[in-house]
Amino acid sequence: MFGRLGPMELLIIFLIVILLFGGKKIPEIAKGLGKGIRDFKSSMAGEEEAMAEVKPLANPDTQDKPKT
Repeated sequence: MFGRLGPMELLIIFLIVILLFGGKKIPEIAKGLGKGIRDFKSSMAGEEEAMAEVKPLANPDTQDKPKT
């Protein structure tokens, strides 16, 4: 649908972003985005550890059954 972005298009997009947000606001946005990504990764790692600690349910086939 849209072609590939060339260097000229990327430059125009970059200039528009600078005009909209200003030179001082862009590092703050990037810093906040990086912190959000780090928080997300750490919460995912904590969730994986919590899932590993949960014991799986006992399999009913392996439980002791009375012999008949």
